[in-house]
Amino acid sequence: MLRIGAALIALLPLTAHAQYPQKAVEMTVLFGGSSATIAQVLADALSKELGVPVAAVSRTGAGGAVGYSFVRSSPPNGYTIVWNSNSISTVFHSGNIDFDYRAFEPVARIGMEVPALAVRTDSGWTALEDFAAAARSRRMRVGISGRGSFVHLVSAALFETMGIDVVYVPYGQGTAPAELLGRRVDAALQWPSQFKAQVDAKQLRVLAVTSPARIPVLPDVPTAKEQGFDVDLVMWRGLAAPRGTPKEVVARLEAAARRVVASPRFKELSAKLGFEPAFLPASEFGVLVARDDAAIASLMTELGLKKR
Repeated sequence: MLRIGAALIALLPLTAHAQYPQKAVEMTVLFGGSSATIAQVLADALSKELGVPVAAVSRTGAGGAVGYSFVRSSPPNGYTIVWNSNSISTVFHSGNIDFDYRAFEPVARIGMEVPALAVRTDSGWTALEDFAAAARSRRMRVGISGRGSFVHLVSAALFETMGIDVVYVPYGQGTAPAELLGRRVDAALQWPSQFKAQVDAKQLRVLAVTSPARIPVLPDVPTAKEQGFDVDLVMWRGLAAPRGTPKEVVARLEAAARRVVASPRFKELSAKLGFEPAFLPASEFGVLVARDDAAIASLMTELGLKKR
C-alpha cells in the first residue's frame, strides 16, 4: 500500500504538467510601440491555441530590466512568460540586471523586426552617403529609445561603419516620427511600423534597413550593405519562461507558438506591422540567443558600452 501511494505521488507532477494550462497565462511585455502591438496579436492567437486566456501585460522600464526581473522571480510553472528579445543581452551587458539569458528557458522564436533609419523628406537626403556627407560638416542629432538599448547599439554600429560621429537624443515620452517632424532630431532609428504612415504621406523617408536583405514592408528601401556599409543587425522576438519550467510545459507552449506563426492570420497581421514571422523551436532558439549574446557583448565592448 505504501509503495502504491509513493508511486502515485511521484506521478502527480507529470499529471499536472500534462494538463497544462489550467488557468490564464500572463505574458510580460517589455516595451511599448510595435513590440506591444505584436505582443497583443500573439497573445490573442495563443489564447485560442491553448484554450485559456493569455494576457499581454506591460512591464516596461530600464531597457527591459523591470519586466525581466519580474518574470525571473516568478514561479517556473508556465503561467508567467516573457515576450523577449535581444534586449536580454543589451540590458545585462549594460549593467541594468545581474542575470543573463541563462535565467530563462527558451520557448520559441516568433519572428524578427528590422531597424530602419528615417529622416525628414525635406532634408533632401536620399541615401546613407548623403546623410554621411552632411554629418561630416555638422554633428547630427539622432533619436534613440534609450542609451544601451538595441536600437542604440545598432545606431552606433552603423555610424561607426559610416565613419561619422553623432549626438544621441533619447525620445523620452515621444515617438520617433514626432521627434523627427518636430525637428528635435535629424534622424531616428526605429522599427519600420513606426514610420510607415509618415513614409506613405511623404513626410519621412527611410534611408536604409540594417538586415541582410530588403524587407516586405519597405521593399524599395535598400539595406545598409547594398549602400556599401557592412551592417547586419536585426531584432529577434520570442517567448521565454523562468529557468526550471518543466520541459512538458515548454513543449506545450512551443507547439502552440508554432501553430500561431504558421497561421495565415498571424502572417497577415504581422506584414501590416512590419514584423517578419520566423519560427524557431526551443532548442534552436536557445542556440541563437547564446550566439547573439556573445556577438552583442563583443560589439558593446568595441563601442565602449559594456559594463558587465
